[in-house]
Amino acid sequence: MTKTSAPHPAVSQQKHSTVSDAASRQHESDDKLWPEVLKLYPEVNFLQSPEWGEVNRLVGHKVIVEHNLDKAPHFWCQMIVKNAKRGRYLEVPGGPLLDWSNKVAKQAVFAKIREIAEREKCVFVRLRPQLRIADLDLLRSLGLRKAPMHLHAEHTIILDLTQSEDDLLKAMRRQTRYEVRRAEKLGITVSFSNEKALFEEFHQVQAETAARQHFIPPDLDTLLAERTAFGDNARLYVAHAADGAPITYGLILISGDEAEYFEAASTELNHKLPGAYALQWQVIRDLKALGLKRYNLWGIAPANQPEHRYAKVTTFKKGFGGEIVEFVPAQDLVINPLRYKFNLIVETIRKKTRHL
Repeated sequence: MTKTSAPHPAVSQQKHSTVSDAASRQHESDDKLWPEVLKLYPEVNFLQSPEWGEVNRLVGHKVIVEHNLDKAPHFWCQMIVKNAKRGRYLEVPGGPLLDWSNKVAKQAVFAKIREIAEREKCVFVRLRPQLRIADLDLLRSLGLRKAPMHLHAEHTIILDLTQSEDDLLKAMRRQTRYEVRRAEKLGITVSFSNEKALFEEFHQVQAETAARQHFIPPDLDTLLAERTAFGDNARLYVAHAADGAPITYGLILISGDEAEYFEAASTELNHKLPGAYALQWQVIRDLKALGLKRYNLWGIAPANQPEHRYAKVTTFKKGFGGEIVEFVPAQDLVINPLRYKFNLIVETIRKKTRHL
C-alpha cells in the first residue's frame, strides 16, 4: 500500500487547505498503524515513525510510506524526498523495516523503492537500515554502494534501561559517577518542558554553541516542527545552577521502546559545572520511570578517529556505560549514474572539510 504526504504548497489557499488536510489524515492513518510496526520490529526507533514523517512534512518535504502489515512478508518503509543543489534524492532513515533474511521480500521492497525514486525523479536513494555492522552481508546483491556521507547516528551508545538504577550507576565510569554526585551537592537542578519559548531559547543557545564548536545546528523551523510532531514525546531538558542560570540543554525524542539524545547545547557555565552529567542522569531516571527499554545517546566518533568532530563528546558519552553499537554504514542506490558522480564529488569534499 502506498501513502503519500505532500508538503504545504505555495499556491492558492484552497489547494493549500486540501493538501494540508490530506496530509493530516495520512499522518493520523499511519499513527494508528504504528503500534503494529512496533510489535513486528522492536528494534525500530523514531526515524521510521509517523512523527518523524510529520516533522519532514512540516518543513516542506514530501513523505511517502509503503507498507504491508496484514500478512507475511511484512514490511514498512517511510521515505522522504529531499531536494538538494547536488541532486534530488530519496532518503530512507532507519529503514526499510523487513525480514532481511527473506530474499524475496528484500527484492520486492527494493524494487518498489527504486520505482518510487524513478517516479520522483531522484538521482539516488540513501538509506541506513536498523542493521548492525555484522549484518552487512544482508545488503549485498541489492545493487547498493557505500554512501560518501553518514545518515543519522551510525556509531552510537545504547543504554539498557531495564537495569536497576544501582546497576546503571555501577556501569558508569568512576569519574562520571563522581560528577553525577557532585552535581547534586552543588545544587544543580534539572527540569524539562515542551513550551515553545524554551525551544526558542534552546535555538539561540545552540547557535552560540555551534559557533564555539564549529557545527551546523538545525534551524528554528525544524526544532519547532519536532516539538509539534512529537508533542509530549519531545522533551527539552535544562540543567540549572543553584542560582538558576542555565548550564546545558538536551532535546530527547521518544518513540516506542527507545528514546534519543537528539540535540544538545550549553552555555559557558558547562566548562565549570557538571550540568551535563546531572541532565543525563535525570533523563535516564525519567525514561526508566516511563517504562522505556533503551536510551540512545545518538552519535559518537568511530574507533581510532581522534580528529573526528564527535571525539570530545564521545569520551563524555562513554562514561555512562552502555553498549557501543555500530550500524551498517549508509548505502546509496544509484538511479542516475551521471548526475550521481557530481553528488559523489561534492559530498566527498564536504566529508573531509567537516572532519566526518
